[in-house]
Amino acid sequence: MDLVARALQVFEPAGPLAGAVAHYRARTGQAQMAAAVARTLENGGALVVEAGTGVGKTYAYLVPALLSGQRVLVSTATKALQDQLFGRDIPHLLGALGLALRVALLKGRASYLCLQRLDSAAQQLPADDLALQQQLQRVQLWAQGTHSGDLGEVSGLAEDAALLPWISSTRDNCLGAQCPHASACHVNLARREALAADLVVVNHHLFFADLNVRESGVAELLPSVDCAIFDEAHQLNDIGVQFLGRQLGAASLSQYARDLGAAVGQFGLGHLPWMPWAHSLERALAAPEVKDAGDAGERRFEWSAVQDQLTPRLAELAQLLAAVGAALRQVEAAAPELALLATRAQTLRETLELLTQPLGPGHLRWAERARGWTVWQAPLDIAQAMQERAWSPEQRAQSHKSWIFTSATLGHDAALSWFVARCGLDGAQVLQVPSPFDYARQAAVYVPAHLPRPADASHSGAVAALVAQSAARVGGRCLVLTTTLRAMRAIGVALQHALGPGTGLQVLVQGDGTKRALLQRFLAAHAPGNAGAVLVASASFWEGIDLPGDALQLLFIDKLPFTPPDDPVQQARARALEEKGENVFRKLHVPQAAVALKQGAGRLIRRESDRGVLVLCDVRLTQMGYGRQLLAALPPMRRLASQQEFEEALDALTRSSTTDPNSVDRP
Repeated sequence: MDLVARALQVFEPAGPLAGAVAHYRARTGQAQMAAAVARTLENGGALVVEAGTGVGKTYAYLVPALLSGQRVLVSTATKALQDQLFGRDIPHLLGALGLALRVALLKGRASYLCLQRLDSAAQQLPADDLALQQQLQRVQLWAQGTHSGDLGEVSGLAEDAALLPWISSTRDNCLGAQCPHASACHVNLARREALAADLVVVNHHLFFADLNVRESGVAELLPSVDCAIFDEAHQLNDIGVQFLGRQLGAASLSQYARDLGAAVGQFGLGHLPWMPWAHSLERALAAPEVKDAGDAGERRFEWSAVQDQLTPRLAELAQLLAAVGAALRQVEAAAPELALLATRAQTLRETLELLTQPLGPGHLRWAERARGWTVWQAPLDIAQAMQERAWSPEQRAQSHKSWIFTSATLGHDAALSWFVARCGLDGAQVLQVPSPFDYARQAAVYVPAHLPRPADASHSGAVAALVAQSAARVGGRCLVLTTTLRAMRAIGVALQHALGPGTGLQVLVQGDGTKRALLQRFLAAHAPGNAGAVLVASASFWEGIDLPGDALQLLFIDKLPFTPPDDPVQQARARALEEKGENVFRKLHVPQAAVALKQGAGRLIRRESDRGVLVLCDVRLTQMGYGRQLLAALPPMRRLASQQEFEEALDALTRSSTTDPNSVDRP
C-alpha cells in the first residue's frame, strides 16, 4: 500500500484517529491535504497549502510524515507552538498510529540554560537587585533537576525576564570546547538528540538564523532530513528577513559592555580605562525611549532620515571598538573569556563596517529607536536565500527532498502569489483547502456606514461608542483588534469610561498583563454568573489566539490593516516594485492588507458550533474599489446591510451556550 493510501486510511471514520480522538469526525479537507502531503513526500518537490480554519492541518501533515519512514524537520512560528507539537500533538499521534519514533525538540541557544554563565551570574548580579536575585535562586533550584535545560520550564520566568541574558549564551559569548561545562552543555545535548532523531521540531527563527550563520545545529541536520515542513508559514518571510540580515544596536552593545566589565573584575586587567570604555559602549547608541515603541511607523526610520544623526556616533563607536579590541588582544592569552571578548569586538567592528558601506541591490537599511538605536540591514525578502540554499533548480534536480509550507492564510488569490513570490517558491504545487465551517450560517460581516473615515480624529471615539453599545447589549463577548497601539489605548480608555462599574463589564487592554493572563481573564469573565468582558488589543492578538464558544461572538476591527506608508521596509519594497513598472498598491499594499485582515477575522469562528459577527469599522471597504477585493478575501460570511440588520444579529446572539461537545477542535 502506498503512502497516500496509508495516510487516507488513518482519517477514515473507522480509522486509528476515530479511536484515539474524542468525538472524531472525518473531514474531507483534512484528508485532501494529507493526500497531497503524502504525494509530495513520495515524489519530492515543494507543496504550498493554505488550509482554512478547522481543516486540521497539523494532523494532515503529521500523519503522512510519521508514516513515511523519512527523517523529518518540522518548523513552527513560535516556541509555544513548538512545545505544543512536541508535548501534545506528536505523542498523541504516535500512540494512535502505534509508532515508536525518536522525536526531538531543538530551540535556539538563548532558550537553554548556560551552566558557565549561571556560575558567573551568581558572582556578578547586582546584590541590591532583589527581583534579579529571586529569579536567580529560582533558576538555581530548577537547574539541579532539569534534563533539557529549557528555560521555558522555569515556573514564573517570563520570556523577556531581565535575568535571561545573564544565564543563557549567544553565539558570540559561548566558550565552546574551552568551556568547563562543555560535556554537560544543554545546547550540545539538544543538538545531539536532534541529530539522532527521526523527527525534529524547530522554529522559523532557528531555521533562518542557521541558514545565515550555520551555527545553531540545523546546518548539520537539514542535509540529513528528507522532508522539511513549515507550519504557520505566513510568518516565514518576515522572520527570515530579520535573521538573514545584520544588526547592531544598543542591546548588543550593552551585553558586550556588561561582559567586558565582568571580565575586568574577574581577571584584573591593569590600568587601561576598561570601565570608562564599557560605560561608553553602553551609551554609544542610547536614545530616549519611544512612548509608542510598538507602532512600527513611529519607531522605524529610513536610513536617509537618520543617517546624519547616527553616522558620527557610529564613527566614534568604531574607534572605541578598535581601542577595546587592540587592548584585549594584548591580554587574550590569559583566559579564554578574554580571547572571546577580543573576537567579539572584531565581529562588532565588521558588522559596523557593513552597516556603513554603500547598500547593495536587493537590500534595505533602516534604524529603529526604542530603548536605544538599532541599525538594520536585510534583504527585501527571502526569495534569493531560499532559491540559493534550499530550493535551487540544481537541488531540485539532484534530490528528492520535499518541502511543505502551510498556514490558514497565505494569500488572496488562487496562486497564493503573495507567499510564493516572496519565498522564492516558483514552480511549487499550490493547494487551497477551504474551511469546513458553514460561514454563511455561522457568521455575518457588518461595515457600519455611519462611522467617520479612519483618518478622522473622531474615528477611535466612534468605534469605542459602537463597541460599548454592542457589548452592553450582548454581555461583553467582544474582541477589538486595532492596527496601532495609539488607537488601542484610545479605544480602551473610552470603553473604560463608557462601561463603568454600573455595567459589571470588564474592559481588558493589552499591556495590563501577559497575553495568556489576559485571555484567561477574558474567558473567566464569561463563565456562568459573571457579567462578561471586552478585550482591546493589537499586534500579536491578530493571530494565534483561540476563544471558542460564547466568550467571543463580536469581533471589531478598527480599520484596514495597511502597513504604515512611512515604514522603511514597506517603502523599500515599494521602490523595488516601481522600478519593475509594477502597480505598488495592487501588488504590495492590497495583498498584505488582505492577508492580515484574514488573520484577524480568523479569531471569530473557531468551531463548527460558533456564532458571531465581524464588524469592520472602516467605510473604505464600501467606498473604495479595493474594498471589494478585501471583502472577497474573507470567508463567505453573510453581509449585514444596515444598522437594523446588525441589531437583529445582536439579538440572535443569546447567552445560551454555542459550544457543541461534538465539535471539539482537533489538530
